[in-house]
Amino acid sequence: MKFSLVLATVDRTEPLEVLLRSLASQTERNFEFLVVDQNQDERLLPLLGRYEGRFPIVHLRASERGLSRARNLGLKYATGEILAFPDDDCWYGSPTLLERVAARFDARPRVDVMTGCSVDAAGHPSQLQWEPDTAWVTWLNIWHTCISYTIFLRRRVIERLGGFDESLGVGAGTAWGAGEEMDYILRALEADFSVWYDPSLQVNHPQTATSRDEHAIRRSYLYSAGGARVLRRYRYPMWFVGSRWVRALAGSGVALARGDFAKARVRWAGLRGSVRGWIG
Repeated sequence: MKFSLVLATVDRTEPLEVLLRSLASQTERNFEFLVVDQNQDERLLPLLGRYEGRFPIVHLRASERGLSRARNLGLKYATGEILAFPDDDCWYGSPTLLERVAARFDARPRVDVMTGCSVDAAGHPSQLQWEPDTAWVTWLNIWHTCISYTIFLRRRVIERLGGFDESLGVGAGTAWGAGEEMDYILRALEADFSVWYDPSLQVNHPQTATSRDEHAIRRSYLYSAGGARVLRRYRYPMWFVGSRWVRALAGSGVALARGDFAKARVRWAGLRGSVRGWIG
């Protein structure tokens, strides 16, 4: 069972080397690493050169930026039976991760997509509030069982659904700065593919950045808008959407009451983005 690990990267080198080291340590050796390079310089060449020969690396150049566009480019060259999409700041902390993913797919031939959870360097859950137990992924629990770099899917899913929606995700050039992986898995569910969540399959990723500058405000807006765009596309009920708005509004209010105006602005930007994404 061959893996194709499709990575979209820009502006990073040191975090990417951590990922490369973790790939070199994997007990499962049947994989290829496709690097979709969105940099305008040659910064990755020395780094990739140090790992040449340790595992197959396909270095691709992207003519324009955009996470979903880069992943779709990588998919055109991927040859594996299992596809995955590591971030350029994540790493496979367990050397047996790919081996265990392969074993689970072998044991569950009817499972089309498998997702794991994200933990930081200390082993604490990161990025999302993850479900603690194994489960079939549904439209309701997907927001606590799925993030792009913990997704592993069989080639038959790609062959039927095609690539990611390039209007969604970081660098898309639209107001929808996230949600591309949720959109993809929801498309898979609508197409009757089965998606299994196993929190013992852990990919390491730092905690969400806590900066509260103008960049963080903009990111909060775009990420929330992208997520809400997906909610609207898949006709989520208003009670579900409204509960997210209430939490965002409450978070902004609590931060304001504590005098943390910067955090309140970030939360408020997230609420505005979510409303924007919902109304289109």
